Amino acid sequence: MRAADAINIADLKALARRRLPRILFDVIESGVEDERGLARNEAAFRDFRILPRYLVDVRTRDPRVTLFGRRYAQPFGIAPTGFAGLFRRGADAMLARAAAAAGVPFILSGACVAKLEDVAAAAPGTIWYHLYAAKDPRISEDLIRRAAASGIEHLVLTVDNPVYPKRERDMRNGFSQPLKLRPSVLAEALLHPGWIIEYLRGGGLPSMETWAHYAPQGATPGEVGAFFRTQSPSVQTWHDLDWLRSLWAGRLIIKGIQHPDDARQAVAAGVDGIIVSNHGGKAFDPLPSPIETLPAVRAAVPPSTPVMLDSGVTRGTDIVIAHCLGADFVFTGRAPLYGVIADGEAGAARAIAILADEIDRALALMGCPEAAELSRAFLLPHGDDARRDPAPRVAAHREDARPTVHAARPGAKED
Repeated sequence: MRAADAINIADLKALARRRLPRILFDVIESGVEDERGLARNEAAFRDFRILPRYLVDVRTRDPRVTLFGRRYAQPFGIAPTGFAGLFRRGADAMLARAAAAAGVPFILSGACVAKLEDVAAAAPGTIWYHLYAAKDPRISEDLIRRAAASGIEHLVLTVDNPVYPKRERDMRNGFSQPLKLRPSVLAEALLHPGWIIEYLRGGGLPSMETWAHYAPQGATPGEVGAFFRTQSPSVQTWHDLDWLRSLWAGRLIIKGIQHPDDARQAVAAGVDGIIVSNHGGKAFDPLPSPIETLPAVRAAVPPSTPVMLDSGVTRGTDIVIAHCLGADFVFTGRAPLYGVIADGEAGAARAIAILADEIDRALALMGCPEAAELSRAFLLPHGDDARRDPAPRVAAHREDARPTVHAARPGAKED
């Protein structure tokens, strides 16, 4: 099967698994410790039921939503995924171009292989930069300067990994920084000739080009990766957030928040948006799924503050459910990453197209022709409420729609 023939994200996942050595595919798939949080992320979406409205004119559907004053073609974007360029050469720029072509944002990982300036140039106006704050504040300050100089307007600060998590699957496989390929790993890798050929033609291990600027002069790719690990993770505090806010003139988004009190404090500190996230199940195993904590975070902050979500998104209906629960936007990381691994930029575009098609079908089948009108009225109540007649809680079409979040700064783009 080719990526162009994939009918769902699971198909692209299977193609990515076929192309990559197991040690690398497991880097993508692994969680932490017992990986219960990883399973919980996807299972939590399956707990919800969509309550449709019929006899609605759904002959045309509009998936567009407005975020930070800009109209995006879909209600989702591409979340950051570290080391994408190790899985396929040039993957970060491929993801950026696919996102730009689809009219959605792409968050470039702070652990990217590519140089941030090069990715920003590949898809101007599309890139958000995901900051892994360094232990050395001078590095963080320079990364922020470089992002601004590249025309990036959105900075995403990850706060949910103050120490390196216990990723037991990676530990058993021997994945480390720098990457060391043991004989058993190399033997298995030979079963994936496409990746091996690309790896060798590219000169072996790619360097983390954004971070190479800060590593000792003449550092090898492995030494750059090791240097990155000495700087990240780092402990961040509210004082550090205030400092970053003072440095960054654009929109500042905080990623990893799940507690409503943290959400309130973040807004009070001048944060422009929140991404409810548990790091895709790769930070701390007992964490709840973001879809479980999203409603409380949404209720805790003003309607003008965009609240977004990532983690566990594998279907277009997951994106729809998140919007029904109050998300103003949704990001997915693994789905487009599978696509780009399977078939480069075309594969990433296929992943976006699959999710967009599923969203379009969902809007028609649930009787909500505009994604901007998704609300709790389209969800079957949970628990005790589900045993009551749900009809009183189901508003007529358009009556219970959430207001579109603009939260635009002066000079914001409007499509």
